[in-house]
Amino acid sequence: MNIGLGLPIDDPAQLPAWARRADTGPFSTLGLLDRLVYDNPEPLVTLAALAGATSRIRVQTEVLLAPHHSTALLAKQTATLDRLSDGRFTLGIGVGGRLDDCRAAGIDFHRRGHRLDEQMTLLRRAWSGEPYGDGIGPIGPAPARCGGPEVLFGGFAPAALERVGRFGDGFLGAALPPRHMSGLFRGVEAIWQKYDRPGRPRLVAQVSVALGPRTTVDLARRNLHDYYEFTGRADYMANGLLTTTRQIREATDALSDIGADEVMLYCWAPDIDQIDRLTDALF
Repeated sequence: MNIGLGLPIDDPAQLPAWARRADTGPFSTLGLLDRLVYDNPEPLVTLAALAGATSRIRVQTEVLLAPHHSTALLAKQTATLDRLSDGRFTLGIGVGGRLDDCRAAGIDFHRRGHRLDEQMTLLRRAWSGEPYGDGIGPIGPAPARCGGPEVLFGGFAPAALERVGRFGDGFLGAALPPRHMSGLFRGVEAIWQKYDRPGRPRLVAQVSVALGPRTTVDLARRNLHDYYEFTGRADYMANGLLTTTRQIREATDALSDIGADEVMLYCWAPDIDQIDRLTDALF
């Protein structure tokens, strides 16, 4: 099973240093979250910079809120990032749940799922090199990966799982204990079979982590609480932060046991020594 790192958002200027250090170690992927009305770096721009600062490690959105984006421009941006990274880009994608994000983007909150379905049809068309629409030619460049970058859908609703079968390569589940994540994984596998897809879906799980002194852990909990405040479950999310080597090992082992191909350790503390602490904890 692969282990990836979710990047902190406190100081975007430090992320290239995080990426370079992670690239020399055992981690498989660098992930970056997406929000619009929030103090975080834009993920596609940031991951393009990080892909240029690295040579081995994959880069991944987890997850990009696609309905906030222009579809044609998103097709070009994601194909470009896949090409520039030599196929190291994974597009984690979802609908989001914040009303203020949708208002800022000028989209209908209640139709964001329908919009994502329409977007996926157009993205797949653009990535394959076909004309984008009637009277509209192809949108390049061609991605490095034939048919477009790997696509993982995130979410909890049945519609999110259904999209894996219709459009995706796999599923990214976050913020659930293994016993609940197992139900989502089995649901994705059933939908994969329903659509008669070959092989099996890639299954990725995300957990929140922070290792270090009390001040580091307290800062991570505050960051996590602030990010999830809009959900009404911020206390639950902050209390779910894994803060010891034993907790992290037990979680990754349990997720491996239920079939996770990769576990993303999302770092909510900004100090770069998180990388070394997590390496010592797991490898």
